[in-house]
Amino acid sequence: MKAMPESEEADSSFCVSFQTAIELIGKRWNGAILAVLLDGPRRFSELVTTVPGLSERLLAERLRELERRAILIRRVLPGPPLGVEYELTQAGRELAPAVEGVTAWARKWLDQQAEGGRPDLEGVGNGRRPRPAAL
Repeated sequence: MKAMPESEEADSSFCVSFQTAIELIGKRWNGAILAVLLDGPRRFSELVTTVPGLSERLLAERLRELERRAILIRRVLPGPPLGVEYELTQAGRELAPAVEGVTAWARKWLDQQAEGGRPDLEGVGNGRRPRPAAL
């Protein structure tokens, strides 16, 4: 078997890292949880009420996964009554530009589609990446 050139190895590891990050952030509800926690620490009950449609069971599952991935920390608050608070780690806070970028993209492109409009794109179907049409 032929050894892979060094530059291809770097590209390959980038692709794996990129795909892993996209799958983590893109997993259902993870993006919404991250967006809420970017505003600061939240208690479990606050997260449940802030993210409509997210069940307590699924929230607990997602929080455990994000904690295992060192994206957030779980802090037990002294009581009484005892409470639990979740806060982003440095790694989680560094996702802010990605979350904000995806949010801006969604508002620009997906909101337009939801309103019945269709984005005007140049370059579609010619093998090049689509670009927004000139205004």
